[in-house]
Amino acid sequence: MIRLDTGSVREIALLAAHCDDLAIGLGGTLLTLANAVPGLRIRALVLSGAGTDRAYEEQSALESFCPGADLDLRILDVPDGYAPAHWERVKDAMGALRRGSNADLVFAPQRGDAHQDHRMLAELVLTEFRDHLVLRYEILKWETDTPQPTVFHPLPVGYAEFKAELLMKHYPSQRNRDWFDEQSFLALSRLRGVQCRAPHAEAFLLDKATITFGGA
Repeated sequence: MIRLDTGSVREIALLAAHCDDLAIGLGGTLLTLANAVPGLRIRALVLSGAGTDRAYEEQSALESFCPGADLDLRILDVPDGYAPAHWERVKDAMGALRRGSNADLVFAPQRGDAHQDHRMLAELVLTEFRDHLVLRYEILKWETDTPQPTVFHPLPVGYAEFKAELLMKHYPSQRNRDWFDEQSFLALSRLRGVQCRAPHAEAFLLDKATITFGGA
């Protein structure tokens, strides 16, 4: 398998439309980075959920997914399903996140997501993070919008199971959804693992990057 090395990662930016998107899309990757980089700086923006139980779930979940990290999480109160109607506010919040961070890597939704909030956020990312490496995560849900990923992150042994366990623990508000269970999350990570010859993996889409040959 051809490898892509990001080099040193000291700070990351996370962008999500809803509480739980980040944990579903890259929970295993967050666990890996937080354990590999002591004091990892994480600057996160979630568009909806402020002032609700979901915000408490998200704060608690990200603290568990990012142990030991310097986590700065901002959650807005944009109504779920109506983010496109709040375009200006979302762009301003994203711009503030970009100006207040020094991210080596940005994680954001993928452009082909069927949910309008995810899709709008995905379209705005490169208007602010123009010179960053942006990896776009996939969000498991009932829509048939599962992408064809181009970048794979093989998860360390046991991380996929731990991710599924943390999802069930920290998001009780979502347990009534028929797709929100450990079997679903492990099935997707196993599929992505098959596609990169690993037991489990998380997958991302990459818009654009430069390449350096010979380590120059």
